[in-house]
Amino acid sequence: MGLDLYKLNHLIAVAEEGSFTRAATRLHLSQQALSTSVRTLEREVGVPLLERSATGVTVLPAGQALIADAHLLHGIADSAVQRARRIGRSEPERLRVGHTPAVTGDEVTALLRKHQTDPDLVIDVNQRYPDELVAQLLGGQLDLGLGRALTLAHGLVGTTLIRQRLNVAVAAGHRLADRETLGLSDLDGEEITVWGHPGRSGYTDLLVNLCRDAGFEPRVRRNPIQGTPPVTAVLDSEAVAFVTAPPGPAAGGAVLVRELHPAMHVPLQALWPQHSTSDARQAFLASAQGFVSGEDGSIEG
Repeated sequence: MGLDLYKLNHLIAVAEEGSFTRAATRLHLSQQALSTSVRTLEREVGVPLLERSATGVTVLPAGQALIADAHLLHGIADSAVQRARRIGRSEPERLRVGHTPAVTGDEVTALLRKHQTDPDLVIDVNQRYPDELVAQLLGGQLDLGLGRALTLAHGLVGTTLIRQRLNVAVAAGHRLADRETLGLSDLDGEEITVWGHPGRSGYTDLLVNLCRDAGFEPRVRRNPIQGTPPVTAVLDSEAVAFVTAPPGPAAGGAVLVRELHPAMHVPLQALWPQHSTSDARQAFLASAQGFVSGEDGSIEG
């Protein structure tokens, strides 16, 4: 049985709006037509997808599973159309890359330049927050996502491309600035700038757990200026920050990056939609890692 994408859109709208009335208005359909469409979809699938009540609708587990896969189907369909148009118009291939704030633009640029196998390839790079990155990968707007300590969403696969050494950034006037190297225990009592809320960010949790393993509970503060390079988070501040920048001066000498000992490393991960096709992405991954892939859905490292 083939699934009708239009009926799936109707189901998604009802689930998101929590009401047939609001969903019908959103879709510019009559409520009766929308209800008939969803009932037909339920008959085709063979199980109830929604529970209807006087106060609205509740999505049943089967409906939740179908909606999750429907988002994947739409992303695959959109990617397939774009690929066919590009080939039909003899346009150069385009690799659309998103990266989270935990990976700097310089790191992404260096990685892409090192492993770009086609000089005519057009590469679009944009920063995305983790939830947005995942949504755009699943929705077909991105071909490749780069981040750290990300949890794989349903429909995505991934691999660890490299593991980078972790260092510590401090303002030039900070009391730790005159130290050439720092240990994790030196950060006990310091305010540590992070980019995500603990418990809601895999990378923040990774950093917090490193501190706990060193025997102290870190005082963390989410950077109020999101999207800027990690080394800049400590400018005009008494806080410190974990960074992957090399040791030495940064931000015009206003920041000093100190080497962390013993050495600790954090992953730089690549994620992509499991059932989409991208020759450019395949070539990049093959060059970057001899294509050590996560086709089983795991992220290595």
